[in-house]
Formats: sequence, structure tokens, C-alpha cells
Amino acid sequence: MLTIKVLGPGCSNCKALEGVARKAVTSLGIEAEIIKVQEYDEITKYPILSTPALVVNEKVVVSGRVPGVDQVTTWLADAAMQES
Repeated sequence: MLTIKVLGPGCSNCKALEGVARKAVTSLGIEAEIIKVQEYDEITKYPILSTPALVVNEKVVVSGRVPGVDQVTTWLADAAMQES
């Protein structure tokens, strides 16, 4: 099961990124836990310069923008393949 974290204070872009991640998980039909990380102390543990950010299995895949569903689907599929 993938662990997906959405890093950000809860702004509209953070919510949009969470929505994109949920759509990608649904389209792939995989098991994943999506965690919203809004605490500044937790966010600063990751090597990002801006939010929102997406972390898959503790690897930052994007920060500072909201990617499209297709791009996130590709990242999640790659992570799922590495997991198995």
C-alpha cells in the first residue's frame, strides 16, 4: 500500500493537490493512504521550498505546483511497481 502525503497549510492549491491524488489513486485502483500534513514542523522535515507538495512513500515527487491527474497517476504507478 502506498503512503501519499499532501504537504501544505490547507490552502486551495493544497486541497486541489489532494483531489488530484485521490483521482489518480481511484483511476489506478490501488490501495493508498492519503495523509494531509498541515503542521509547519512536519512540513519542514521534507526538502521543499514551497507548498503544496506531494510525497509518495517518503519521496518528494513535486512541490510548489499542482500537477495534472495524468502526471500523478504515472508517479503513483511507478511507486506501486517499485513496491511489488
